[in-house]
Amino acid sequence: MSHSATEVVVGGGVLAAALAFGLYAVQSTGMTLGSAGYELRASFRSLEGISVGTDVRLAGVKVGTVSGIVLNTETYRADTVVTINGDIEIPDDSAIVIASEGLLGGNFVEISPGGSPFYFAAGDEVLDTQGAVSLLTLLLKYVGGGDE
Repeated sequence: MSHSATEVVVGGGVLAAALAFGLYAVQSTGMTLGSAGYELRASFRSLEGISVGTDVRLAGVKVGTVSGIVLNTETYRADTVVTINGDIEIPDDSAIVIASEGLLGGNFVEISPGGSPFYFAAGDEVLDTQGAVSLLTLLLKYVGGGDE
């Protein structure tokens, strides 16, 4: 069975285009093939809009991702694991907050750095957390004129 040179060239071009699109997708989404970072744990009352792979930001700059979420059946809180880039040190009095990109934007995890001279180590738990604020609940309270 013989193949014409045109078929081989077109096949090679299609393969090269597929590899280029794959490389572009990996670079544009910020995915890393081997993550060199450390994990921090945090527990939230509400993780509305957050899932595994969500950005973790510090001063608006992506410094990590959410790498695990499980429901703690004893406390009924969302126990979360975030992976922070290895070259970023987070002060051990920092807070982790669920923030929103705006009314139509998604949620992300924001780190509010503290001023401590000591830093979190791999596996430490961030105790100062603030869960997601439901915009619908706030709107209903405003419209209903609730005094709560």
